[in-house]
Amino acid sequence: MKVGSHRHIEVIGDRVLLIPDKGEERSEVGLYLPRPPAEKTTVMGGTVAEIGPGLPVPEPHAVEDEPWRTSSPDRRRILMQVRIGDYVVFLRKSAVEIRIDGRDFMVVPQSAILVLARKPEGISGVAQE
Repeated sequence: MKVGSHRHIEVIGDRVLLIPDKGEERSEVGLYLPRPPAEKTTVMGGTVAEIGPGLPVPEPHAVEDEPWRTSSPDRRRILMQVRIGDYVVFLRKSAVEIRIDGRDFMVVPQSAILVLARKPEGISGVAQE
């Protein structure tokens, strides 16, 4: 993922880079009010910005203690279930907040994602019955 004019972000392992929801709530008169910083929710939502390649799986015949050290191009991995653009609900406790070029992101392991919402293939935002 390209961030800024000179940085490229690459997510590793089974981690997911998210653009978190702002956490604002709408008042009765239509004003958006930010949540107090002390209020920590247990779950949050966000949009997937980038994903890692998945966790490496050791070859059945390998006896290495560190299977990730081999750099075989046909490396077997546990595939990621999330895709870029998915909306996810995740456990807040597992997230790490980062700021890159003034933008806020969160990094979570795929195992911390509880639910994902994905637009069906071929749907362009038009409601179907």
